[in-house]
Order: sequence, then C-alpha cells, then structure tokens
Amino acid sequence: MQDRQREHIATVMQVADDGMASFRGRHHDEVIRSSWLRCVHEHRLDPARMQEAVILPGERVKERQDQLEDFLQIARHGLESLYQQVAGLGYVVLLTDAHGVTVDFLGDIQVDRHLRRAGLYLGADWSERNAGTCGVGTCITTGEALTVHQDDHFDATHIPLTCTTAPIFDTQGRLSAVLDISALTSPQAKDSQHLALQMVKMYAHQIETASFLQRYRREWVLRLSAAPQFLDVNPEFLLAIDAGGRIIGHNRRAQMLFEAGGEPLIGRGFENLFDISLTELGRFIRTQPVDQRAIKVAGSMRLLFLLASPPLMPLTRSSGAAMRNQPQAVPAPLAALSGGDPHLDRQIARVARLVNSPVSLLINGETGTGKEYFAKAIHQSSERRNCPFIAVNCAAIPESLIESELFGYLPGSFSGASPRGKRGLIAEADGGTLFLDEIGDMPRPLQARLLRVLAEKEVLPIGGTRPVSVNIRVIAATHCNLEALVRGGRFRDDLYYRLNGANIVLPALRERRDFGHMVRYMLCQHVRQHGLPTPPDLAPATLALLSMHQWPGNLRELRNVIEYAAAVCSDGWIQPEDLPDQFHGDDVGAPALPCLAHAVNASATPPEAALLLQQLRACGWNVSAAAMQMGVARMTLYRRMKRLGIATPNKLDRN
Repeated sequence: MQDRQREHIATVMQVADDGMASFRGRHHDEVIRSSWLRCVHEHRLDPARMQEAVILPGERVKERQDQLEDFLQIARHGLESLYQQVAGLGYVVLLTDAHGVTVDFLGDIQVDRHLRRAGLYLGADWSERNAGTCGVGTCITTGEALTVHQDDHFDATHIPLTCTTAPIFDTQGRLSAVLDISALTSPQAKDSQHLALQMVKMYAHQIETASFLQRYRREWVLRLSAAPQFLDVNPEFLLAIDAGGRIIGHNRRAQMLFEAGGEPLIGRGFENLFDISLTELGRFIRTQPVDQRAIKVAGSMRLLFLLASPPLMPLTRSSGAAMRNQPQAVPAPLAALSGGDPHLDRQIARVARLVNSPVSLLINGETGTGKEYFAKAIHQSSERRNCPFIAVNCAAIPESLIESELFGYLPGSFSGASPRGKRGLIAEADGGTLFLDEIGDMPRPLQARLLRVLAEKEVLPIGGTRPVSVNIRVIAATHCNLEALVRGGRFRDDLYYRLNGANIVLPALRERRDFGHMVRYMLCQHVRQHGLPTPPDLAPATLALLSMHQWPGNLRELRNVIEYAAAVCSDGWIQPEDLPDQFHGDDVGAPALPCLAHAVNASATPPEAALLLQQLRACGWNVSAAAMQMGVARMTLYRRMKRLGIATPNKLDRN
C-alpha cells in the first residue's frame, strides 16, 4: 500500500466518524462526502479495503445488453462521436445500465489489460454499493452529472482514476443509463475535468433526445427552447402528447421545468401547461416563421419557443397502440436465410430492426458461412435496395492495387494510371451499400483513409484535392478476431469501433439445426441455375453422411458438394457413392494433423486452424483445389495459412 492510499483511507475514515463537518474532508465536495457516508453507514463498505474491479461474466452482460438493445443502437452513434473527441487525450467512454453495469465500451484495446484491471471495461460493475464512491455509482444515486476525481473515490484502488458522468433518463423520468468518460491518469487539479463534464452532459442530452424522438415518432412531439435558433436541431425541452392533448412522455429537462410545483407531468393536459388552446397547435408546425412560435408557460411570465411535429402518419390512439404492440415482420430477403435455426433467427430478428439504420454492421463468421449473402439480404431489405450493392474482398485485392480500387484515381495520378482515370468502388456504392469482406486483411495505412470516409462521408481519389461526397451504408465482415488484431497493433481501434456498431455472429454450418433445410435449399438452387424440372432426391444414408461431416468450408463447401453430387447421380437419386472423395475412406496415408509450424500438440490447435487443416487434408494438400472448394482466392488461402502458422507437409520436410 502506498503512502497516498494510506492517507486517503485515513481521510475517509475521519469523515465517516466526524460526519460532513470533518476538517480533513473539507477539500472534497459535499456530494463526495455524502457518498462516503453512504458507503460506510448504508452499504457497509470498509474504507481500508483494496478491492479489484468486479467484471460480470459475458453471458450476464449479454442479458443486460439484450434488455437495452433498442436503446444501445441509438446510443452507439453518440458514444462513437464522443470517443472521437476524447480518445487522443487518453479517455475511454463507458455506457452503463441503471444498475451501474457497463453495457458498452469504447477504449484503446492496446492497453486492454490495464483498463480491465481498473474496471474501465465492458461488464464492470460500478454501482455505489459495490465500488463505493465513483462517477457512475454516485451519478445513479444523485441523478446528477458530476466528476469523481482521483481521491474523491471511496476505494483507494481507484484514486489514480478520473471519472466524469451524466445520467440519461427515459421518457417517463426514470434513470435508464449513465454516460461516463474516464482516464487511467490525469492532472492533479479537479478543474482539469471541467470541459469533460460539459461534453458528457451534452452527449447524454443528445442520446436522450434521439431516444425520445425514436420512441414517439408516431405521436405529436413538442420541441421547446428559450431561444429559437437551435429549436429544430437541439431543443431543450421535449414533450409527447396523445390525440387528446395529454402528456404521455417527456425528457428530463421538461420534467424539471414542469414538475417544479410537485404535480407529476405525465397525464397533464396541454392547456394546463401553456396559455393557449390545443386547437391552436397547428400554427406552431415547421412551416411557420420562427418569430411566430413564441408561447407562454401557464401561470408564469416565462416565454418559450415551440415547434410542433405531427406524427409520421395519422394514427388514432388505439391504432397507434396496436402498431407498437405488433411484432415487426422480418423482411423476406432476411427470412429466406434461415430454415429455423434458433441462433440465426435471433440474429435475423436483431438486424431486421437495423436495415434502415445508419448504424454500421460487423458480420463475424467462419469462411463460407454466408456473410456476403447476409449483407446482400440486409441491402435488399432496406430502402437502399434499388441502389448499388458493391462487395469488396479486402483479402483478394493485391495490396499495391487496393487503394486505387477503393478510392479511385484521377488521370495521370501515377505511373500506369489510365488516362481517363477511374471511379473507385466506394464512389460506385454511392446511395447504396458498401460491403467490405475480410476487413481484417485491409492494409493498416488504408484503414485511416477508410475511417475518414466513414466519419466525413466523403472520398478523396488518388491525385485529387477536392473530396467527393458519398452516401453509403457500410457493412463489414471478417472471420478473424478483430479485437486480437487491434491488441496486436494490426488494426486501428478507432476504425474497429466505427465498424462495430452492431455485431452479427453467423453460426457455422455444423452448429445449425436447419441443416436439412439448407441441403434442400441448395438442391433447389441447383435446379434453378441449370433449368432442371425437379431437384434430385437424397437417400437417407446420404443425408446421414452429410450430417456427420464437419463442413470446414460451411455453406460454400455444401454448395460445391451438392453441385457435384447432383451432376453425377443417376435416376434423380443421390446415393452415398455420389458424394466427393472426402466422404469416403478413413484418410489412410493422409498427413498427420499437427502441421502447424509453431504448434506443440494437436490439442493446442486453434479451432479455425483445425478446420482449415481438415479442408486441406481432404484436398490432399492441394492449396488451389482447397481454395476453389472454399470459394476464396489462392493467395487469400496462403495468407490465412501463414497467419495461422500452417505449413504444407513438403515445407515441413525441408525444414
């Protein structure tokens, strides 16, 4: 224990003994001393304890995230924008639920170990009853934005930290989340966090506003501010009213303004709040000049400016309630991807709510699990369906060409450039969807340029000086662990967070419960592609043999197997002997499994490497044949083998 920690513990204990008037605690704000007293007398915490951060298991964090899923999708853009402002100063951004558990996190993954130890991490429990006085816990208790700086913390373990927080309230006035920016180290003076406090309050208000407007998009919404200039884009007060003019929702600032007299705001009538009739509301819609939108608060001389926004569509109260309670239908292109697999169905239901959202999507899955098909189904289900869908395989384009392919170039920009120049793939996707497959293989220098495209919505061709605006939805996909690449310095953390607005994980074919459906689907696809009258039938023994296969190439491998079997079968009946060679025999004489250049034993082989080894063995270590069966470029497969440390048997013999 350090001297500073001992001194801090003594200060907290004296405040606990002497109360708020303690001489030793006079340098700490009243809200901090009050929290210390709660920690000792209500939560029964020991000031002398040195407790490590409590990180909840992943499955419990996922449960909490699922409960807030719609809100997290809205809040994510605010978190990303805030992180862009503070990341270079060493801050991380946390979003917790109403109980103080971190449900979203943006930070420098390269210092992952230090952040986790300090509790600045996904799943950390920052409730006051567990962590003592801290930014999140004390914000939840008081309902106020605040900074808990260094030795303001109750637990001496936390005194290097500075934590600045602001509460986020739901439309009924209940605290629903806390936005936090924290740093492992900071200047000694607490005043150094003043700007941080203003920023976190501003972004918390923006998230609260966005959530409110999404919740009441089919109701009358009243935006109010003391000045008209920012009324449209950043109102201070928000109210939602039903068809009878009664308040059904509000933001926190409106609650503080209109509940000053003690009467609850929900259920009160419009005419109870303002000195005009509800029938006059039409003159406050957007078409009216700003100077004609003034309105007086009832029973006071306070003047506000009002913008009234009608519902997106005319709804009676009963039909609006029915629509809110009706389950959202899954668009047909997405529904067609599953034959009843529970995991995939959950992912499809999630993404169905995001098809028209600006949130970036990151699709994870093994090679061949259908990541591009999934991205294309999202595009076809969205309002961008009539605009381009541009797929880019970042692993298949040579590193020397990927910049010009993505960003395009002007005539004469470099040696060998076309005299007519070239429009890049990003510009080609304008208005539609840009699908970046194998994003983990994008060269790091180009990651910064891609980040600018995502942030600024503009692209600068090679040789150009004037950026071109683009309107694109970005969906990225990878079979890699991008977090591991970030920790290794091979992938930018800011780009990772920008792409990972929502993470969609596709199950491997061997894990899916709709295998029979997928086999029938592939047979029907074969019939359509070749103009055949009916699909061939599968013998029960054939289906059993297919079901036992591990499918390292997933859906891509299944399609190739079905194509082969359907082509060689007789009388429209696929028998076991019609399957390719890898479904027969016991691999006698095949190379031994552990062909990892750095592996010690087979049990140490990573699952991704083991599956790739199985595919290579099935093809007799013919890399070209394996690449063709997996549907990837040969050089892509070689790069993947190198990354996983897989060497062909002849190379091992030479070594």
